[in-house]
Amino acid sequence: MPLLYVEHMTRFFGGLRAVHDYNFKIEPGEIHGLIGPNGAGKSTIFNLITGVYKPTEGSIHFRGKNIIKYPSHKIAALGLGRTFQNLRLWRHMSVLDHIKMAQFSQITYGLIGAFFDTKKRNQQEEENTEKAIKIMELVGIGKLTDQLVPNLPYGLQRRVEIARALAINPKLLLLDEPTAGMNSEELQDLVNVIRHIHDKLGVAILLIEHRMKFVMDLCERIQTLDFGEVIAEGSPEEIQNNPRVIDAYLGKEVKI
Repeated sequence: MPLLYVEHMTRFFGGLRAVHDYNFKIEPGEIHGLIGPNGAGKSTIFNLITGVYKPTEGSIHFRGKNIIKYPSHKIAALGLGRTFQNLRLWRHMSVLDHIKMAQFSQITYGLIGAFFDTKKRNQQEEENTEKAIKIMELVGIGKLTDQLVPNLPYGLQRRVEIARALAINPKLLLLDEPTAGMNSEELQDLVNVIRHIHDKLGVAILLIEHRMKFVMDLCERIQTLDFGEVIAEGSPEEIQNNPRVIDAYLGKEVKI
């Protein structure tokens, strides 16, 4: 079975059908893209996969387990990390604390360790700090340990969010519009960061993005959604030249 396998997934919100008969699979180490107009259902699919919403119909298998009834924290513990379309960072916390916070589900020193200065607690805290710093270095923010997130440029805040997602040791990383709000220089820097993450960790990546050069440069396969349904799937070249995709999303004048 693939790393992630979604079959016939449908979701209704009242009388509104947000996602219909969605099928998807990704193997370990692959990079796939999900594109389409605003309101096509892309972020809803991320929320369904990560347990924020439950499908009305269909199944979701991750690492061989049917996760359709799993809560979000249990899905994350299996190795599924994500970022969000809108930044969800804590304004009062340092960069290092953001990354360490994501590791709390993995600590084992218990309540006694939490309240008392035990040897096990000190050892795990030291290990978590070392791991967090390595992740920060991986995404190019290793020198920002004590910086408060609001003081950082937008592009670096995005890297903090990605680093936090990496702290759970994901097998699959979901990136929801990671270049939103970035200028061209920040965008190219992020392309390099994601490639570096992929090369070093071998993590599979599924990303939602509107900036087509970013998608075409990174992704091996791309799905296009329109009104909650997949209208095309294939290589970047196939998607770029697909008449249904051009008509529904890219437009005839778009150059990639």
